[in-house]
Amino acid sequence: MQRSTVRAVVLAAGAGWRFGGGKVLAALEDRPLLQHVLDALAEAGIDDPFVVLGRDAGAVRAALRWRRATIVTNPEPELGLASSLQVGWRSALDAGAAAVLVALADQPRLSPAVVTALLEPELDPAHPIVAPRYVGGGGRNPVRIEATGDALVRGLLGDRGLGPLIAARPDLVRSIDVPGSNPDVDRPEDLRAIARPGDPA
Repeated sequence: MQRSTVRAVVLAAGAGWRFGGGKVLAALEDRPLLQHVLDALAEAGIDDPFVVLGRDAGAVRAALRWRRATIVTNPEPELGLASSLQVGWRSALDAGAAAVLVALADQPRLSPAVVTALLEPELDPAHPIVAPRYVGGGGRNPVRIEATGDALVRGLLGDRGLGPLIAARPDLVRSIDVPGSNPDVDRPEDLRAIARPGDPA
């Protein structure tokens, strides 16, 4: 499908309590975790995402290279990931998006090739969700969801985003098999696990 019809939303408003706070700014290979995600999107041709920030928006804003990203703030990030998704979703639809690619700020190994693969399928209102299925297992992010799924997104609650919807409504999902995995960084040990030899993380 045409790249211009897809907007990306990056969810970066969580407090990162399990990490000890400040997670999206934690360094991996001399770049904050969120910067890795923004760079991967830019490599795939998306340099204008909507990035949803929370209580630490000021510190995050000052620390990253944003390119053409638009920063939006979730006024109630304590309501969970779904609330941040809905804030970003509204911004993307208001900008005319026919589909929205939702990425998570704590997945710094996001593959530009996976992003590209998710952008390719044409719109299909009967199957509005496009999600990767990693050979290495793990979470199915990022996820592309079409604007026709507005009611589905608005109905989400809690801290798990689109995961429960994908699990509950497989009839709406188109899966794309991709290599590797896309691990979350939830705790300091997760960051150490994905650091390459010689990296201070």
